[in-house]
Amino acid sequence: MRQVARGRTFATLALASLLVTACSSTTGAAPSAAISAAPEGSAMAAGDGSPGPLTDTVTVRFGVFPNITHAPGLVALADAGPLRTLLPNADIQVKQFNSGTTAVEAMFSGALDITYIGPNPAINAFAKSKGEAVRVISGSTSGGAFLVVKPEIKSAADLRGRKIATPSLGNTQDVALRSWLKSQGLTTDTAGGGDVSVVPQENAQTLETFRAGTIDGAWVPEPWASRLVQDAGAKVLVDERDLWPDGKYVTTHLMVATKFLADHPDVVKRILLANLEAIDEVNADPVAAQATVNGEIEKYTTKKLGTDLLAAAWKNLTFTADPIASSLQKSATDAQGLGLLKDPGDLSKLYDLSLLNELLQSLGKPPVKGL
Repeated sequence: MRQVARGRTFATLALASLLVTACSSTTGAAPSAAISAAPEGSAMAAGDGSPGPLTDTVTVRFGVFPNITHAPGLVALADAGPLRTLLPNADIQVKQFNSGTTAVEAMFSGALDITYIGPNPAINAFAKSKGEAVRVISGSTSGGAFLVVKPEIKSAADLRGRKIATPSLGNTQDVALRSWLKSQGLTTDTAGGGDVSVVPQENAQTLETFRAGTIDGAWVPEPWASRLVQDAGAKVLVDERDLWPDGKYVTTHLMVATKFLADHPDVVKRILLANLEAIDEVNADPVAAQATVNGEIEKYTTKKLGTDLLAAAWKNLTFTADPIASSLQKSATDAQGLGLLKDPGDLSKLYDLSLLNELLQSLGKPPVKGL
């Protein structure tokens, strides 16, 4: 159950108005009522880029990660979230993942249609399928990754001979760490050698190994960075935002199977609108959104985050529909330079932002860019 009452956002009100017009329904009807009243077979509202009535039943296998960097997804998919309102006839099957690799494997096997996911798994999925299997259709979250270290470490030079953890070999934070170390004149390799030993391990394990003194730091996403600071006495050495233009880089975006996008553009458009509404919600009322997200995390993991930890980590995240495509391209280039990625091909083809930009236009919002 949702922990807070939901107010209608601009996105939902706009859709309700458009659907009411399309259905000749009573002014002010809720989106779900307008959709239910729609004539059979309608797909898009006329000419304005917004989704029109939809009554066909469809199954959507939707991936989500129980992590605050996926906050818009958790809000959108909550029991009373906007996705349930905008797709009232859909059978939405939520699948939990803790690894982008396993989410991609599920999509390749036909068991997953759409998921919130990090940039490097998306690059790998695109490359492995020779550019055919997946498309990024929206942004979700930016920021929230840090290099946190023992207090005595003052600079990059102090990392020589040290052990630094990342979530997994070749993942988004692993590439960021290795690339930054390279820029500082420090070498790494995939076997844990070099000037700095990079140790891939799960984030929960990293908390324990840092406490035990067997690692000296970690490049990790929120809330683990804040948890290492609050619970284990680490300090921030690098805020990844400082390494990017305007402090913006993609942490989470929305990726869909190409076949599902081709077969169900009307459904995908509703999913995109739900994502926009969720982003509006988490930005408009962070306290209420944090309660919702924490409730969803508890649902999937049986454990809530501490409220102080959640609030501290939340401040380091930016929620946006902009996929910040240029940062994905740089991450791919860095991964290639480190020998962690073969040539993925033309990554501009990874993006299909046409439906999102049609929606943004209908809502009077500026468009976003791919590559």
